[in-house]
Amino acid sequence: MKKPKKKHEPLLENTPFHRMLSRRSFIKGSAIGGIAVAAGSGLSLNLSALAQTTSAGKSEQGQWIPSTCQGCTSWCSKQVYVQNGRAVKVRGNPRSKVNGSASCPRAHLSLQQVYDPDRIKTPMKRTNPKKGRHEDPKFIPITWDEALNIIADKIMALRAKDESHKYMLMRGRYTYMRDIIYDHMTKIIGSPNNISHSAICAEAEKFGPYYTEGYWDYRQYDVLNTKYILIWGADPLSANRQVSYYTSVWGDVVGKATVAVVEPRLSATASKADEWLPIKPGHDGALAAAIAHTLLTKGLWNKEFVGDFKDGVNRFIAGQEVSESDLQENHTYGLVRWWNLELKHKTPDWASKKTGLPADQIQRIAVGFGQAAPHAISWVGGGPVMQVRGAYTSMICHALNGLTGACDNLGGTLVSNKEYTKHFPEAEEFYDEIAKKGKKFPKIDHRGRKDFPCINAGKPGSAVVTNRAADGILNSDPYDIKVAIAYMNNFAFSCTQPERWERALSKIPFLVHITTNASEFSWFSDILLPNTHHLFEKWGWVKSIGNGYRHVTLMQPVIKPMWESKIDETEIPWLIAEKLARRGFDNLLRYFKTIKDPETGKAPANEKEFALYCVKYTTQNLWDPAKYEGGDSFKSWQEFRRAGVWNSAPYPYRKRWSEMKTKTKKFEFYSETLKAALEEHAKNHTTTVDDVLAVSGYQARGEKAFIPHYEEPSILGDEKDYPFIFVDHKSRLNREGRSANCTWYHEFKDVDPGDEHWDDVAKINPIDAEKLNLKNGDQIRLTSPTGTLECRAKLWEGVRPGTVAKCYGQGHWVYGRVASKVFGKTPRGGNNNDVIPAVYDRLSGSTVRHAATRVKIEKL
Repeated sequence: MKKPKKKHEPLLENTPFHRMLSRRSFIKGSAIGGIAVAAGSGLSLNLSALAQTTSAGKSEQGQWIPSTCQGCTSWCSKQVYVQNGRAVKVRGNPRSKVNGSASCPRAHLSLQQVYDPDRIKTPMKRTNPKKGRHEDPKFIPITWDEALNIIADKIMALRAKDESHKYMLMRGRYTYMRDIIYDHMTKIIGSPNNISHSAICAEAEKFGPYYTEGYWDYRQYDVLNTKYILIWGADPLSANRQVSYYTSVWGDVVGKATVAVVEPRLSATASKADEWLPIKPGHDGALAAAIAHTLLTKGLWNKEFVGDFKDGVNRFIAGQEVSESDLQENHTYGLVRWWNLELKHKTPDWASKKTGLPADQIQRIAVGFGQAAPHAISWVGGGPVMQVRGAYTSMICHALNGLTGACDNLGGTLVSNKEYTKHFPEAEEFYDEIAKKGKKFPKIDHRGRKDFPCINAGKPGSAVVTNRAADGILNSDPYDIKVAIAYMNNFAFSCTQPERWERALSKIPFLVHITTNASEFSWFSDILLPNTHHLFEKWGWVKSIGNGYRHVTLMQPVIKPMWESKIDETEIPWLIAEKLARRGFDNLLRYFKTIKDPETGKAPANEKEFALYCVKYTTQNLWDPAKYEGGDSFKSWQEFRRAGVWNSAPYPYRKRWSEMKTKTKKFEFYSETLKAALEEHAKNHTTTVDDVLAVSGYQARGEKAFIPHYEEPSILGDEKDYPFIFVDHKSRLNREGRSANCTWYHEFKDVDPGDEHWDDVAKINPIDAEKLNLKNGDQIRLTSPTGTLECRAKLWEGVRPGTVAKCYGQGHWVYGRVASKVFGKTPRGGNNNDVIPAVYDRLSGSTVRHAATRVKIEKL
């Protein structure tokens, strides 16, 4: 049945978009035609040029060329069907053992992106010296040569004044060519300020696994061999890693495993689960503690991995302490201390009062999870960990994998398979005295200060605090930023409390943005440089894990780059290096020339060769038979290029048991690894661990600081003034916030549970809506203590009463003619980040997105 058209929808029924593409073919199929892409994006085309015909009247045969989709962090290996020089279809690369032939909707949206008529086509220069949201930049087109000359002059001027540390590089979505522009170029110029987007992504997810089993990275999950999956704030069918793969196998998964989802909103995965636990936001740690308590009191821990009491008698009794000498641990460390310090009183009844979940449901989940061990997965997503005290929640949710022996086990949670790519050459010999001095300055994001421990992989002050950089710039703390280059990021939209970024970017005297579309970040820039699209136009590679394998998947130009776009991480740095060399600073160019073609030994002579050689150099161990170390084997570079992907050997189960990269080499329920890191940070500031935790906003003191435990949520806003907790979530159509200028994104938006097509809605439980006299479609304003947004109301039973849930991705006021209502002025929908405060989990450096703030709802 066709849905009635809403008054606020664009009139698309009579366009080729509606005639050529069904909902089913978009969501399920992979054969999406280039003509529909062009029509859907509003791009005017001569159709005869798109599909030339032979004398017999048939279209010329195209070919499938491998590349990679970076629409999310799944990083799926893909194949693009190219016909007469145009990309017309995308499908999964069947050679990949990580994602195979599976594909999710994001890959198809990329076709509208690459042919988007609103892409930046040529370098642009700002002519309005005033900066601000309400200041038209008045960009004018310039040549690449002029743009590069301006950039080189600004860099040289900084170095001439001995201010190289006031240069800044901001990185968004990247390939493993990143170290060219992000690391080596920044350091050779002489700055410490390479700031990545990582902390606004999901860094706190890595905290728990590292400080229990010594693994700082994202995990993979052996879903086809598991019997129970307990998912915490993740949505594998929409927005977690390996969406394509999980979507393709989930029917088999739910047929043989119990799936339980902990989430205040009925996500796509929750809608297909056996149990949905609509938890009070911020109390995931309480639920995890009660599950751990139940596993121990009922004797359901995995004896093979954990160990057992020496006499075989279970001494884990609610409320009673246990002697450490009574338990003989095998591959774990500190279980009794964890029980005594945290778990002995954490019963399901206690947790029920915290979480708002029935005690019998908590116990049922715990028992089912324990009975499935070791083939059980505690799947920790961003929901419980991207919170103010999320580091400890990350630890306690992941600790369940230790209790059940799921770590490194069949049907459990796995780390990364080994791969054999290599790094770029070291660059120290190219640091001059200016660079050596400049690199020693503290970073602009405040990492490593007493109240920002930011302990990445055991090293205090090593984790980026992306969003905090705005405050550093605004307050000139510890100094001004005078020249900045950014690529594939949009911090003025994607960071919480983004108005801070608007003011910070306005303050930077010279800002360059390398991007495909003019975004909110671009609005404050002085030079815009047109970037290539990752799937169709650039050289690079990325690596990803899933399904018990790791793949290294290649990006290559499958079509001629549109307009004047160039590759962000390789071509543009080379061109800047050439300009710097002509001004007497040739260190960067000389370094780049050390990266030679492994086949010929030739040094690059131009930016095109440099881009290609960088890929060949770093992947040589995968395709050169003389360098072969494992996994797929190839006879040559050309064979690897045709395949488009290298696969690792299968996962070696249990190999890491008692060989983990923790201080004890065991799975640590009492983390000696975290203890050493916190004590080092405290020593750096001549203080105590308790003081560090106090100023960083945590509740733990004493020995509790070193164990997984529950901490109460820290949510901004008084409940009387702001009655609802705001729940942010991601769409299966979000290409990291870059989909909003695609008409397909809006047309199919209702594939996300509770959402509406061609609309942006806040989902409110009908119980709450009745109290506010709200009905479906009402225009509303959400207000938090730090900001507001406007959207429409959607009454939906799939959100917990007392919360309001909204999908991230809309609310652009620039980016293109579809993304915004009025380009540069009026947003389409609301940006979630406008109501979320700029707060952090300070142990990991992660931006907080969940259980962050309360809001009030007003009918407009």
